[in-house]
Parts: sequence; structure tokens; C-alpha cells
Amino acid sequence: MKILLLEDDLILSEVIVEHLEYYNYDVTPIYNGVDAETLLFEEKFDLLLLDVNVPLLNGFELLKSLRESGNHTPTIFITSMNSSKDVSEGFELGANDYLKKPFEMIELKARIDNIKRHFKIDDERILKVSSVVSYDFEKYILYLEKREERLSKKEGEILSYLLHNRGKVISNDELMVNVWSYDTAPTPATIRTYIKTLRKHLGEEMISTIRGVGYVFN
Repeated sequence: MKILLLEDDLILSEVIVEHLEYYNYDVTPIYNGVDAETLLFEEKFDLLLLDVNVPLLNGFELLKSLRESGNHTPTIFITSMNSSKDVSEGFELGANDYLKKPFEMIELKARIDNIKRHFKIDDERILKVSSVVSYDFEKYILYLEKREERLSKKEGEILSYLLHNRGKVISNDELMVNVWSYDTAPTPATIRTYIKTLRKHLGEEMISTIRGVGYVFN
């Protein structure tokens, strides 16, 4: 689960990140509203944890901007602003929950779990490829038996496409259309180089070449 945390209290931010990472959440800490807004237009998150009183753009203004732009990512306000008026404003702006400071980490975890159930958010981004290999589709990381390998963006996109079409023969043309999209089309030699690199990480037997046709993930 990918979480953006907007909290300008550095100590509290560090405590929250450490606690949630213990449960294998992917947490990105941000310390002011403008940086948070910029990042949210560039990346997708499963959940937003927003303090209200943060520099440059407060949490209420940020959520208002996001909702007006069509971003409906589930959001929990975590703030010391706890009057009935503040709580009401938070929900009117589109918040899904409101956690008053100070709070215990176990309560934050419970509220996150409730959001996950309600919105059917899961952690399927990590796929078990074999008994000794797992792959994180979002981070392009291969978790091998005794190490992890971070792939380049294009290597990761190729592997993701092959895995989503496991057992199917994928031609060079199909890879070009679905992986390169509007980028400059690669040569077959370039694709072979990417496949060769993936085989070094995964083992030669994982990706087969069907001569004159394409590749298949076994």
C-alpha cells in the first residue's frame, strides 16, 4: 500500500513512517502542502495522511484542490485541529476519516486497515514469480533468494508486461506498442539486450525465445 504522509513535525513524521514501514507500507513523507500537491500530480498513491497546519498550502486547501481536479484518493486528516467545526470542514472537503492528535499508532493502523477494507485496497503489487523470486510492479524491484535487484524503468515495464501475459508468446511489435508507447521505437537488438539483462537476474530458463516470433515468460 502506497501512502503519502504530509506532516511538518519531523519527529512525528519519522515515528509514523517507521511504524507503518514495519507493516510493509510504502510511505513517502512530505513536509509542506505545495510539495505534496506537486507530487500528487506526478504519482499515484493508495492513501493520503494529511496534517492541516503545514507550511505553504494547508491540508484543507490541498484536499480541496485535489478533489476539484478529480483526485479521489482516500484521505485521513491527522491534526490537532479538533473542534467540531474543523472536523465538519474536513469531511465536507472530502476526507474519509479524521484522527485527532495526540493519537496512538495502533489507532492509526486500525483506521488505515478500515480504509483498506472499505475501498478494497490490497498489496497485489508484489507478485510471487517462483519459489525464490518475487517482483514489485511499482518499484521495479526483484526480490531474489539472497538479494534484491532494482531494475531500470524500461526493464521493469518489459518484465511487468511479460508477467501479465505469462505463457503467451509476445512479439517485438507487441512489446513496442505496449511498453514504448509514444517513445521512440527500439530496434529488435535493443529489446534483445533488455531480455538478456532480465535473464541475468531471473535465470536463463525463465524467458524463452521463440525464434522468429518473440518471447514467452515460462
